[in-house]
Amino acid sequence: MVSEREALVAAAVVVFAFISQSEGIIGGREAVPHSRPYMASIQKPEGETWTHECGGFVIADQWVMTAVHCMPTGSDGRRVVLGLHSLSEAEETKQAFHILELHNHADFNPSNYDNDIALIKLDRPFNSSEAIRAVEYLRVGGINPSTDEEVETAGWGSYNNLGSRPDKLKEVVIEVVSSNRCRRSDYFGRKFTTNMICAHKVCDGDCDVRNEDSCDGDSGGPLIYKGVAVGITSNGGKKCGQLKKPGVYTIISHYTPWIVGIVGVPDAAEDQST
Repeated sequence: MVSEREALVAAAVVVFAFISQSEGIIGGREAVPHSRPYMASIQKPEGETWTHECGGFVIADQWVMTAVHCMPTGSDGRRVVLGLHSLSEAEETKQAFHILELHNHADFNPSNYDNDIALIKLDRPFNSSEAIRAVEYLRVGGINPSTDEEVETAGWGSYNNLGSRPDKLKEVVIEVVSSNRCRRSDYFGRKFTTNMICAHKVCDGDCDVRNEDSCDGDSGGPLIYKGVAVGITSNGGKKCGQLKKPGVYTIISHYTPWIVGIVGVPDAAEDQST
């Protein structure tokens, strides 16, 4: 006969399995296929297959933005895949690219992830379609989101602290946390710099997880505010979804001269400065 304890353990396993299959990022949801056509998957070779390692996003023809800590020592045979929703399924929209150039910001600090911004030049221009399209990014002088404003992020990163990964793109709506709070010693302290935004969403009711957040494998993806990329998923706590360790994002607009010096001058129609 099954004991009451054994029954409870079995029930908990079933509930955990259900949550693991239905959730994305930390507390997110599956995105509508190709509704975020700027998303990129940076993948590393493992034998005869490829494994998703980091995110990125298309900012111009042949150019993808990501985080330095995804490839701090070079591309090392990695590839970039655009136009995908599922990592494993065959999709006619997918296009894979070698990395022709990798530009890691020279002032990246591995001790606190300051200046965590990188640019990838693909080996050829992509074929633009409904599934592959650049996203605008905020330039110097543009307006970044304020405390408590809603922002969005997406990726194929872990949906729990056990490292479980989704096959299909996940997205989540989170809220900007006060920079003063993130500078507190019980948050990030001096590691949090003026080049960073922190954001998450605290669960205040009927939630499957404590907080909503980006997680391992989402790094390099975009933080979106009113349809414009304002940040790059960078770092947070050792565990995702912690109350005092919200996700940390690099502020893109602080790097306009550096970006333009590599990618070139953007079209006037794309200029977001005010």
